[in-house]
Amino acid sequence: MARFWNKIGRVAVTSVAVLALGAAAHAADTIKIGSSLSMTGPASFLGDPEGKTLEMYVEDINANGGVNGKQLELVIYDDAADANSARTFATRLVEDDGVIAVVGGSTTGATMAMVPVFEDAGIPFISLAGAVVIIDPVKEFVFKTPHTDRMACEKIFEDMQKNGISKIGMISGTGGFGKSMRGQCMDVAGNYGIEILADETYGPKDADMTPQLTKIKGTDGIQAVVNPGFGQGPAIVTRNYRQLGIDVPLYQSHGVASKSFIDLAGEAAEGVRLPAAALLVADKLPDDDPQKPVVTGYKTKYEETTGEPVSTFGGHAYDGLMILVEAMKRAGSEDPAAIRDEIEKTQGFIGTGGTVNMSAEDHLGLDLSAFKMLEIKDGDWTIVN
Repeated sequence: MARFWNKIGRVAVTSVAVLALGAAAHAADTIKIGSSLSMTGPASFLGDPEGKTLEMYVEDINANGGVNGKQLELVIYDDAADANSARTFATRLVEDDGVIAVVGGSTTGATMAMVPVFEDAGIPFISLAGAVVIIDPVKEFVFKTPHTDRMACEKIFEDMQKNGISKIGMISGTGGFGKSMRGQCMDVAGNYGIEILADETYGPKDADMTPQLTKIKGTDGIQAVVNPGFGQGPAIVTRNYRQLGIDVPLYQSHGVASKSFIDLAGEAAEGVRLPAAALLVADKLPDDDPQKPVVTGYKTKYEETTGEPVSTFGGHAYDGLMILVEAMKRAGSEDPAAIRDEIEKTQGFIGTGGTVNMSAEDHLGLDLSAFKMLEIKDGDWTIVN
């Protein structure tokens, strides 16, 4: 595989065989797909494993004959989690690169900046970001693979119900994902008999959340705290939480579902609960779990290839690429509209995020059973039964 960077943050990824082709044969024998990811910048912990995953599996697909007899050519741009850059790169993918489909969008902000471009162009777009607003309301050409922030709230509140928790505090990041999940938790809390007694926020550059957490600690009756957010913010919240000696359960979101969160939070992460994909506990799944072969296979390949621990974020990219490839095979065509129709018909696809069953009304295709409730014990993920 060849990888080329230039000053505008573009990576063109193709197989060696494709590089050797002449221009005419290249156009005839390749299928160009695109991506814009946050491979550097504040969300690189999302975009870096996503980019590596796409590269790995495009190389594999090409080595095994490609798709419909043609090689895939993957064009990736690094938007560094900047919404304006993401929109610019989306336009380039459509107008300059001529891609027929896109798997990308590491963050909600970058994704939503790209959505109008791909909708207007009629290009299928499978997002790797978390917020429910990406697919609700349904948009004709937009799909996503990660569980939504609304689902995360529901899974957390289900666990609280089981443990007799009904009064909580919230401390949320003000970025796109944190803001969206806060709103979703507010919206569904009443369905689970949850009362939110304290509601604090922090900015993306805040390095100390002690004042907000002190207010939460001083609020009478709080039985648990939820922290919607991703990046370094939740790790800082977790450390400050322990430093203040807050002794009620702390719940994080699937936005921290990677080993980097445990590394950043250190011993303070002990006991933290969060909803996440089965990928993080691949080796702990029962042998008869239909996801086990998929998640263990991906985990092994990713870790052996990169030398890095697996995260659910790379898994989202795996699911998106494979859903796209299967749709392209079924369509037997490079027509974006035909591919879009086949993505929407995805049924029984077993990915790292769960079993996907899409429809015209559901461009995600996952339900709460696809989420595992995890707890961090001794620096590792464990399944909460």
